[in-house]
Amino acid sequence: MVAKGSLAPDFTLPTDLGGGVTLSSLRGRRVVLYFYPKDDTSGCTAQACELRDALPRFEGLDAVVLGVSPDSVASHRRFREKYGLNFPLLADEDHAVAEAYGVWVEKSMYGRRYMGIERSTFLIDEDGIVLEAWRKVKPNGHAEMVGRALLR
Repeated sequence: MVAKGSLAPDFTLPTDLGGGVTLSSLRGRRVVLYFYPKDDTSGCTAQACELRDALPRFEGLDAVVLGVSPDSVASHRRFREKYGLNFPLLADEDHAVAEAYGVWVEKSMYGRRYMGIERSTFLIDEDGIVLEAWRKVKPNGHAEMVGRALLR
């Protein structure tokens, strides 16, 4: 499990914008890396839209936002276009990155157990060190919490 103060696991994932993103290529900037369960669901949409609206302020603090879920690049593209999202969405279809960050967990709904994403966000500094690790994130109001952490 990735914790505050640890080196963020590096990865390369395909994005909805074409090509891929490698975390280590973003050294020198802060990264808001958030994991969410599924494109175009109510909680995930609320969270993505809050981050979309906060992005201009985050960019002023030299931070980039990356969203990660197990959905496909095509699904991400539709989600981004539908809601005018202004940051890349990364496709972790085999959930290897989610596993590396410790956010691929057993969940339970209506008595059924299954594996899925635990909604989580990691604030990574310019050197690739995790400054904050938020787990079991509530979608509403989370962007404000991230914004306060970026100001520190």
